[in-house]
Amino acid sequence: MSPTDTRIEHDLLGDREVPSAAYYGVHTLRAQENFPITGTPIGRYPELIRALAVIKAAAAEANHALGLLPEAKTRAIVAACDEIRAGALHDQFVVDVIQGGAGTSTNMNANEVIANRALELMGHARGDYRFLHPNEDVNMGQSTNDVYPSALRLAAYNGVMTLIEAMAVLQGAFEDKAAEFADVLKMGRTQLQDAVPMTLGQEFSTYATMLAEDEERLFEAAQLMREINLGATAIGTGINAHPDYAATVRARLAELSGIAVITAPNLIEATQDCGAFVQLSGVLKRVAVKLSKTCNDLRLLSSGPRAGFGEINLPAMQAGSSIMPGKVNPVIPEVVNQIAYEVIGNDLTITFAAEGGQLQLNAFEPVIAYSLFKSLAHLTQGCRTLAERCVVGITANRERLRESVAQSIGLATALNPYIGYRHASEVAVAAHESGKSVAQIVLERGLMSADKLAEVLRPEVLTAPRALAH
Repeated sequence: MSPTDTRIEHDLLGDREVPSAAYYGVHTLRAQENFPITGTPIGRYPELIRALAVIKAAAAEANHALGLLPEAKTRAIVAACDEIRAGALHDQFVVDVIQGGAGTSTNMNANEVIANRALELMGHARGDYRFLHPNEDVNMGQSTNDVYPSALRLAAYNGVMTLIEAMAVLQGAFEDKAAEFADVLKMGRTQLQDAVPMTLGQEFSTYATMLAEDEERLFEAAQLMREINLGATAIGTGINAHPDYAATVRARLAELSGIAVITAPNLIEATQDCGAFVQLSGVLKRVAVKLSKTCNDLRLLSSGPRAGFGEINLPAMQAGSSIMPGKVNPVIPEVVNQIAYEVIGNDLTITFAAEGGQLQLNAFEPVIAYSLFKSLAHLTQGCRTLAERCVVGITANRERLRESVAQSIGLATALNPYIGYRHASEVAVAAHESGKSVAQIVLERGLMSADKLAEVLRPEVLTAPRALAH
């Protein structure tokens, strides 16, 4: 490497050559070498990078308003942050998402990229920190310990909103199917055994309702992400920050981000407590569990096509076997099942990492961030994939469903109010042993007239509460 390919930067460990083309600096370089863990740089998480940039812009404007940062430096820092928020330079955020140091390397990476781009905008060379310094100017009034968790919260808030939108798409797809299948009678099941009749529309409406409930729970959890600890600096005492900095930066951040952030009432508590991340992760696990249960149902209901339930048909997306001709697998529900298993595991990781904090700081927020962002991103993609590549194309095997209702001994339950539990039980046993239908046995035994039986077995009677005449 020729001298023109690098520049020399200095830190407390000494001098290092940094690529001249790089916007990051020596601190980022060392972190990149120290943490070859996942191979996933923080730049792969645009919401996190935008959150870091908006925090740095708000901090610069706050410090300028307090008379601490000159106007020229402020303008350059904010301009650099605006470019990053618009998507520029994300490839320069190169430190691994999992890192030691409680996120210090992420904060340093942000400080250096913003500083070097700001230097360019001011007409200076990258690395010429005499004119604008990553730590003294870009990081003024801040610490990793308040910047990093605040950035995680902003990124998580936006991620939750995106997930809610995806869940609403899936909810809508199930609602459409519920309306389409409103007249399709089928047997409900408990413990995989025949229970009582219902409609396929009722079955699909439950999936929509489950999603709607979890959208509400997610929105509630997202509100916890609005509480930030900017102004806490190192441990929550606010050392090295102006007395009015916390209030000023909060107001600027709310305006720039569009999120109604609030300053935590106790900054020492907020700097060490990861309870909000645990809460959000728990709700994501709840979403995952319900989605997985729904996908289990879809796989069961579509099993066959001839030797299984065969009640519904999932759209065929790809060949299902390299050896069995004509086989088609429920690949979309299967992939969503796997996302759910991952999210459940991520929740356990977040739980242990939150518990592992010591005294005034939790050093394990990077793995919390990594786990949380994976859960949010994969659930979002899973919901959209399930909606667009599976649910919208589901069809009902109406004749098979009609026949299964007619032949099910579960119909005997509907006769309890009319012929009594004992007679109904005897009818059920006789139907099962003889292979005849419940209706045939009832008529043969003269337990009800044909007209009365037809009235009782109407779909609208079988699938909803109904007052009985005495």
